[in-house]
Amino acid sequence: QVQLAESGGGLVQPGGSLRLSCEASGSIFSINAMGWHRQAPGKERELVASITSGGAVHYRDFALGRFTISRDNAKNTVYLQMNSLKPEDTAVYYCLAGISRTGYDEYDYWGQGTQVTVSS
Repeated sequence: QVQLAESGGGLVQPGGSLRLSCEASGSIFSINAMGWHRQAPGKERELVASITSGGAVHYRDFALGRFTISRDNAKNTVYLQMNSLKPEDTAVYYCLAGISRTGYDEYDYWGQGTQVTVSS
């Protein structure tokens, strides 16, 4: 059994900041890439940023310069620091991790999502 637990969402004013966290727990042999996706009402889920186990990062254009993804491999945790938030960043943010439970295969696991609302 593997679980991803997200935290850190909430209501923030435009220009404000939030830090999301996502901790993986359970029967874990290794974690490969971790990332954050988001889904706004009426829109498809989209990638925000990802990070490999070695620390290589990738951002969507809308996240460049405002969001920073990082991870603590010892804690099986990935973070998303979001600055200069805009109303269009309002969405449910989901954590995704590629996890191997045995060392022989890997599956994608999703968190339950955390709501981020940017509004004055």
